[in-house]
Amino acid sequence: MARQTRPSFVFAKQEIAAGSRQTLDLPLSLLSTQTPMAIPVHIVHGKQDGPTLFLSGAIHGDEVNGIEIIRRILKQPSLNRIKGTLIAVPIVNVHGFISHSRYLPDRRDLNRSFPGSPKGSLGARLADLFLEEVVAKADYGVDLHTATQHRSNWPQIRADLSQPDSDRLAQAFGAPLVLNADLRAGSLRAAAQDRGIPVLVYEAGQALAFDEASIRIGVRGITRLMHEIGMLSGRVARIPAPPVFSNSSFWVRAEEGGIVRPFVNLGAWVDHDQVLGV
Repeated sequence: MARQTRPSFVFAKQEIAAGSRQTLDLPLSLLSTQTPMAIPVHIVHGKQDGPTLFLSGAIHGDEVNGIEIIRRILKQPSLNRIKGTLIAVPIVNVHGFISHSRYLPDRRDLNRSFPGSPKGSLGARLADLFLEEVVAKADYGVDLHTATQHRSNWPQIRADLSQPDSDRLAQAFGAPLVLNADLRAGSLRAAAQDRGIPVLVYEAGQALAFDEASIRIGVRGITRLMHEIGMLSGRVARIPAPPVFSNSSFWVRAEEGGIVRPFVNLGAWVDHDQVLGV
């Protein structure tokens, strides 16, 4: 009796056969010069059944760590034995990436434009396209971010820990910090959760700069997560130390303007009333 093969994965009206991988362009818009813009999408469709995971980078166009994290994930030999399907989108905000900008050309924040609309602004159309063509096809997601310019984030996962899947995946990821973060209106994470798709947000490093430590933590975390949901098997890199869980965060503001010289490193433990800098 002939062995049943897994059905092809259909994306943007194209079929990706089981056991193969393709890079496709998701058409977006035309520039004023009539130059077409598209979002590059990498799809790895395993031979065996399993969940579908999406990875997204550069929703803010100047946040480049996620691009490198996804590149390294796609180069892993273990993907040849993947169960399920991986949809990897290194650069979602292609307009912002080209112009080295966090925002879209109309200064809108794409991560405040979800769920979007096919007849709205550029941001609304891009949000709608990504939600319908990528997010809606997945069972889980990881959205990769950094801090904005001139700031740096300690590697952290942000998730709604009241959701069992989000809590489980956050622990499996193994970032140094896990923040139980409220959903923000207009964000990709909020739009995905409205559809029952748990999404982790990984924040690490700063804009327009590669941070090697943050990239390595991101790659190892996504790999652990893929093991947790059954997409990969075999040895799993151990978590160096249990994550710190927090239910809140806040800014510490200087009382006057000037140049700050910090006394503590990013990620250091501090005490109440400790001097952080001058």
